Amino acid sequence: MLRIHAHSGSNDMSLNICIKTIPHSEQRYDTCGDYWRDPDGTLQVRISDMGDARYEAMVMIHELAEQMLCDARGITCQQIDDFDFAYKGDGEPGFEPDSPYQNEHTIATGIEMMLCAALGIKWADYDKVVTELK
Repeated sequence: MLRIHAHSGSNDMSLNICIKTIPHSEQRYDTCGDYWRDPDGTLQVRISDMGDARYEAMVMIHELAEQMLCDARGITCQQIDDFDFAYKGDGEPGFEPDSPYQNEHTIATGIEMMLCAALGIKWADYDKVVTELK
């Protein structure tokens, strides 16, 4: 578990994030990465255990980037949850044209792909592990 709490000086905004790797079966729905805000504002992030810390870190960075972009654009965790929990398709809900966070999810995936390349991991190998969790 990683806990981050930081104060950002001049604007006095606090950042409180709790990140955990968990068994895939403990995710709130069929996803390898999930996040939500607690009533106190703490950002909770859950990453499925994939047996490779690099893979889990790539999902973590995807989730953090996506959440930051959604926050900046006024897309709430509740809007994301409502869409994701109702989703019945085969792919990732964030790629669906009517997803409230399609753009943010796509950008976060691009960041994830760049990290994969920088680490010398073939995207197809990584994607296979993620897909086999489902």
